[in-house]
Amino acid sequence: MTDEGSQSDRPGDRRAFFRQGLGQLLRPLAGYVEQRFNLPAPRLLLRPPGALPEESFLETCYRCGNCAEVCPADAIKLHPGGRGDDAAQAGTPVIDANEAACVVCDDIACTKACPSGALFELTMPAEIHMGLAVVDHRLCVRSHGQDCRECVDKCPIGETAIALTGRKKQTLEVFSDGCVGCGVCQLYCPTQPKAIVVDPI
Repeated sequence: MTDEGSQSDRPGDRRAFFRQGLGQLLRPLAGYVEQRFNLPAPRLLLRPPGALPEESFLETCYRCGNCAEVCPADAIKLHPGGRGDDAAQAGTPVIDANEAACVVCDDIACTKACPSGALFELTMPAEIHMGLAVVDHRLCVRSHGQDCRECVDKCPIGETAIALTGRKKQTLEVFSDGCVGCGVCQLYCPTQPKAIVVDPI
């Protein structure tokens, strides 16, 4: 017959006790490191076409919202802000490709509406470099035998940006010299999580 004290001396019980204690010790440390070094969260949102490098963009943007007003796809939204790095982004234009994507309009109107120069004026779609689409073939339904081609068919740039390649046209491939990072492929990708996501510049 064993008592409660002897049960707590079991190796498994001792390991659980130390794991719990270690977790309690490390949680405050993780919070301290995050605050002390102001570690940035990964930016999954896209900047509109023609955006300056991020640091210069944040310093230059007037946060006027002109680019959002003229966007024909209503894809450009103003960042709501928040804590940490998000506070500096408050009011700046962003695109969430899971909600709406840049349609690469003929006028590239957002760049012409920007009064500050945070969006450099562009005249041709080929000048747009918002990011690069990256395919996770483990998630892509084509890898599981389904004949999906939404990202290819919807891409406003066409097969110079994304295409089905290989002997049987089965492999989805993104071309870095053609993809402008508009996010249309991400928007229309049917998988959750998305099998194709734009990595922001």
